[in-house]
Amino acid sequence: MSVGWTQVALAGVWGGLVAVERKAFLQAMFSRPLVSATVMGLLLNDVPSGLFVGMLLELFHLGTANLGASLPDNDTLSATGTSAAAATMAAATGAGSTPALWSLAVLLFVGLGRVGQLVDRALERYSARLARKAMASAEAGQLTRAMQQNLWGMWPHFVLFGAMTASCALAGFFIGPLLERMPLPLLRGLAWAYPAMASVAASLAAKGSHARRAPMYAGVGAAVVTVVVVLLTTLRGCS
Repeated sequence: MSVGWTQVALAGVWGGLVAVERKAFLQAMFSRPLVSATVMGLLLNDVPSGLFVGMLLELFHLGTANLGASLPDNDTLSATGTSAAAATMAAATGAGSTPALWSLAVLLFVGLGRVGQLVDRALERYSARLARKAMASAEAGQLTRAMQQNLWGMWPHFVLFGAMTASCALAGFFIGPLLERMPLPLLRGLAWAYPAMASVAASLAAKGSHARRAPMYAGVGAAVVTVVVVLLTTLRGCS
């Protein structure tokens, strides 16, 4: 097995950039799961993995917002880490991206959102200390120093989240070969798990929209997809 270090480095750089964009610079929605994951797939030569992972996680996190004192799960790290792992897993297998691979990547790495939230909390305290120092420097007339202190507060986001994303990409190269050893029924189950997870994520998005009768529509949609998946799986088993 050969590790694509260029891909690992690209994943880390993009993961760090969108982490900074999410919190401190521009905030033009490039850090949303659908965008950040799709671009990750583009950078790692696996657009399908980035697009389908990003679409699922965008629906899953659609009701969250990083506004004011609110500090939800870090949907950006969840998207970049999962899509990077999916792309490198596909590269390691040499068989291309598949729904089974996307499902496995989501199941293994979706918890990154909670990890990112914990890191965000720690960095908030660090940034608050820097902000107080920058304010003191500005009040003392040291405007250049105050600007440097504010800019320095961005680097931990870039370094920490970039390193975590690169680690996910690296892990994908080691996990990919294990897919070839999985029994066929398990791979089929993972393949059917993707639409099931997507339906649940869509249901959560509909419920979070607070639209009239949203829970009913979400439940019906999830039920329909689940029934279809079960029927198709049963028919394939009988044939």
